[in-house]
Amino acid sequence: MKLTTMTQITLDGVTQGNGGASEEDRRNGFERGGWARGAGDDETRAFITRTYQRAEAFLFGRRTYDLFAGSWGSLDQMRAHPVGVALNETPKYVASTTLTDPAWPGTSVLPGDLATAIAELKAKPGGELQVHGSGTLIRWLLANDLIDEVTLIVVPVILGQGARLFPETGPDLALDLVESRVDSKGVTIQLFRPAGRPRYATA
Repeated sequence: MKLTTMTQITLDGVTQGNGGASEEDRRNGFERGGWARGAGDDETRAFITRTYQRAEAFLFGRRTYDLFAGSWGSLDQMRAHPVGVALNETPKYVASTTLTDPAWPGTSVLPGDLATAIAELKAKPGGELQVHGSGTLIRWLLANDLIDEVTLIVVPVILGQGARLFPETGPDLALDLVESRVDSKGVTIQLFRPAGRPRYATA
């Protein structure tokens, strides 16, 4: 399977608290949640839904898993949505050392060495192993060269606070832009493929 990620992100790189409820994620004094609510036009929302529907499996970090299980996995209205249907009918894997008995049906906790477990999932035949949210996990996957494609849904807002997808210091990575489009509300969808180390100008 191909490991792909899809992340809603602000212009200043924030991913925290994108959901509809401003109270969703208050870690570290964050007060600007819900910034992605209403962002994107019908075509962008349809694109997001289609992406979920083509997944062969989903991979989550623990925090995103808990959020999804408590919404898409539990609330009848969200379970009935096409995204909810895809999530509930498709195998789910969680990268966690603390989750032992997941309540969401169809969930498996990855055992042992995480890099080996994910490599084994990727070696299975099929389409996409998708990661949604899970910023900490995405950073780790990038650092370990496990991601095949990165989709960023860039919302035209600057928050000035909140957890960012990419750390201030960390490994460097070149990306090839495969596709890009801007919707009628100014939301940009960009699809990248990792392309090794960047090249830097020499004196």
